[in-house]
Amino acid sequence: MSKNEEAQTVNSHQSKQKTDRRVSRTRDRLGDALVALMQEKPFDGITVQEVLDRAGVSRSTFYVHYRDKDDLFLSDADEFLEAIATLLSRRGEKSDRVAPVREFFAHVAEARQLYTALIEAGRIHDFLELAQGHFARGIERRLVELTSAKGGALKQSAATAEALAGALLSLMKWWIDRGKPIPPEQMDELFHRLVWFGVSTSVDHVNSTAAIQD
Repeated sequence: MSKNEEAQTVNSHQSKQKTDRRVSRTRDRLGDALVALMQEKPFDGITVQEVLDRAGVSRSTFYVHYRDKDDLFLSDADEFLEAIATLLSRRGEKSDRVAPVREFFAHVAEARQLYTALIEAGRIHDFLELAQGHFARGIERRLVELTSAKGGALKQSAATAEALAGALLSLMKWWIDRGKPIPPEQMDELFHRLVWFGVSTSVDHVNSTAAIQD
């Protein structure tokens, strides 16, 4: 590759990075605007134009990224849930935690008004369904990482992760409905005591069964 071609490649890469950052900032502004409006008025009463005015984004730009406000809501929720569910793996956490319960519950506590708005707008089911999927995948990834590091083997990790994700969201609902009586840190400890009691039992059972078969 000539120096001229190398320069063109570098410039193209830098241009793409700048474009990606601009797109990310635009999507963030639109998502933040919708979330803010949802805490002020019913979801069904929010117009796309109100979102645009709050975000300072043009209508043509909005429709490049989203079909309508429902698409914006689901996309914004999807991005947030993917980020929080994979947080521990992405940062290479060395603890035995399989889900960032402390961080997630702290965020939910700060956004309690939004949680209420989701219920009133009839969007809480969509949010929880997305959360279930993301946390199940994030937990399965962590379970594989941690049990492998300990020299263990966990069969049916996907099913186990799905059950644990459901337990996590049930704990969150219990916690919110009762006025957050326990700090997020203690909820994190409670969840992981339940996790490792069940997972350790499953791993021991698998290993014992394998030994018998051998």
